[in-house]
Amino acid sequence: MLAAGCFNASAQTTQTVDAFNHHWYLQAQGGAQYTLGEVDFGDLLSPNVQVGVGYLFNPVLGVRLSVNGWQSKGGTDYTYSAPDYALYKWKWNYVAPMLDATLDLTNLIGGYKPRLVSVGVLGGLGANIGWHNDDAQGINAQMVANGRISQRPMRYLWDGTKVRFAGRVGAFVDFHVWKRVDLGIEINANTLSDHYNSKKAGNSDWYFNALAGVRVHLGKLTKQVTKENPCGEIVVEKIVEKPVEKIVEKVVYRDTDVKREKIRRDIFFNIRGSEVSEQEMTKVEDIVAYLKKYPEAKVSVTAYADKGTGNAKLNQMYSERRAKIVYDLLINKFGIDASRITTEAKGDTEQPYEENDLNRVSICVAE
Repeated sequence: MLAAGCFNASAQTTQTVDAFNHHWYLQAQGGAQYTLGEVDFGDLLSPNVQVGVGYLFNPVLGVRLSVNGWQSKGGTDYTYSAPDYALYKWKWNYVAPMLDATLDLTNLIGGYKPRLVSVGVLGGLGANIGWHNDDAQGINAQMVANGRISQRPMRYLWDGTKVRFAGRVGAFVDFHVWKRVDLGIEINANTLSDHYNSKKAGNSDWYFNALAGVRVHLGKLTKQVTKENPCGEIVVEKIVEKPVEKIVEKVVYRDTDVKREKIRRDIFFNIRGSEVSEQEMTKVEDIVAYLKKYPEAKVSVTAYADKGTGNAKLNQMYSERRAKIVYDLLINKFGIDASRITTEAKGDTEQPYEENDLNRVSICVAE
């Protein structure tokens, strides 16, 4: 059957589909930071912002250079000492340039295709530049003035500007709201030396950022690639029983025919597209030739959208556009009477092909 299909395939020898194209993106985020400490959670929250530029090598791997910063907070609870030393809180400013590697888990597990939601992880290294540690300086001075030097928390007190090595791990969720725009949520954990918050604890200091923001993709996001079938040079269009009863790949015109056979042509579209390419136009011309050969023949145009892209509402709109473009071509360009054409748009409620990308199609059956 495969060999017969290779010999009988009529027009299409290759299938053009959209594939991922490496590109740059810009990102801006805002949110809150929690710096690990010994006082109430709310006392250690502070504002946080992050901007970055990234590059996606492929659908799975990328790299991002980001700058994160604003404010960190510290605190310690000395309830075992005199009441006037029970609770101390302080804050300081910082900025942290980081180089992150990103991994898109959704594309890694499910393969690349446009989706509404993507989930991924990240990890990176960089520096933390801290300054304006005046609150800690004041608390330390208070300890000294009150003669509580042995109990003061500021054993790693610093002043001026300090640069420290930092590491990061995190996770992100992106919502693709437009072709070039994502809205996203990111949570990351950052670790650095015990000296960061001025307080000696005998372990690394940590702060955690929860951010929400926007990512804008730049340049060409997809590229067209040509897929060939196992027969070598001929692509065999898949034969299915739905939504028509019988498919005939080749029409033989004979003036003496009493009974004519149906003709089917599948007109494929690019992702989110509704324009008929030059290559696919030859299939429309096949339908037109058949209709002109048999003036009493009619054609049905049934359009679809692939379920792996967008949502049901958008896909219904795409299928309606794909049905209309074929309808308009038959009437306006080739002069086929409208009474000989019926159209139907099924969105993603039915998928005539097993391969997702092939369901961006208008199936035309003339008889």
